[in-house]
Amino acid sequence: MRKRRKLPLFWLALLCIILGTTIFSSLLAPFEPNAMDMNQIYEAPNLTHLLGTDQLGRDVLSRILIGGKVTLFIAIVSVVIASIIGIIYGGISGFVGGAVDVIMMRILEAFLTIPSLVMVLALQAIMQGSIWRMAMIIGFTGWFVTARIVRSEFIRLKEMEFVQMAKMFRTPLWKILFSHLLRNSLPAIVVVTIFNFAGAIFTEVSLSFLGIGVPPAIPSWGTMLYTAQNDLLVGAWWIGLFPGLMIFITILCVQAIGSTFKQGGERSHV
Repeated sequence: MRKRRKLPLFWLALLCIILGTTIFSSLLAPFEPNAMDMNQIYEAPNLTHLLGTDQLGRDVLSRILIGGKVTLFIAIVSVVIASIIGIIYGGISGFVGGAVDVIMMRILEAFLTIPSLVMVLALQAIMQGSIWRMAMIIGFTGWFVTARIVRSEFIRLKEMEFVQMAKMFRTPLWKILFSHLLRNSLPAIVVVTIFNFAGAIFTEVSLSFLGIGVPPAIPSWGTMLYTAQNDLLVGAWWIGLFPGLMIFITILCVQAIGSTFKQGGERSHV
């Protein structure tokens, strides 16, 4: 039991450190992330540049800190957008039921049959450019699982005795939706939101790595991997290694925390 308690706290503390360093990256970054110095290109990690420099003499540590802020900002905003859309869509479908539920679920299943990358590419062609647009694209294509979870929770909860009693006593509809259904669905929503957050990080990194995500001029973990592809050929391993480690550790922390919440929710249902 002690090991089980310590493990989530370790991942949570590690994630908080990562979030904290990215939030205060402007203060912690030793150099300006886009400052170029052609006399110090491809410098290996040393006392001046702790994680080395890239092909333009830019400090890798500074770019990782600032790039983490960009990547995590996109992930957070996209998860908020996806959660709002998913809760509204799934809540309406699960609460109303009947023909409305059938139609809405058929629409959702049609979206699920389309590969997410195809939808992202289509939206990217329309909404080219900024960090905000990238977050909106990921959010607009990442609400499907949330909607299904919320729908199933609403269907399960609305048949329970306390909800039926609330209807019998003519409790206002908004209070039933928010106080009885949505509030009791929060554990499941939290779990799916945590996993969506990890998925959003991976999506941003993947798209930027392919050159269709965040513009290369903006430092993010994905764009750093994108620009590091050619650097590996000249032996500059540090340019791709350290952003890759940050991505791996961050997603691992989020997945571990999400698994812990999921196990706790399963025990509470039992």
